[in-house]
Amino acid sequence: MEKDPKVAAQVKLILKLIKELSPGNTVELRIPGYGAIQCVAGGNHRRGTPPNTVEMSGPTLVKLINEPKLWPELVAAGLISASGIASDLSPVFTQAQALYEAN
Repeated sequence: MEKDPKVAAQVKLILKLIKELSPGNTVELRIPGYGAIQCVAGGNHRRGTPPNTVEMSGPTLVKLINEPKLWPELVAAGLISASGIASDLSPVFTQAQALYEAN
């Protein structure tokens, strides 16, 4: 599957904003085909599969940044895979939305 350049640019910006708003290594946020970051303070993951992971597609990430309140619905629909006790990133996306809209 080929990456959409517009989605790729949006994903890059969103991941940058999330990393700035919530620095740390507790949660790994994965956007397959586009990138991954570690975020959320509190833990320090170094090797292997992180205990807290969030994974979604690029288009789902773009949808979520525009409508953070959709987090539970997107998780329930299987569009976001979130595992681990610190994997609820909905508060971070709520904060990031204002910064994203300003860009």
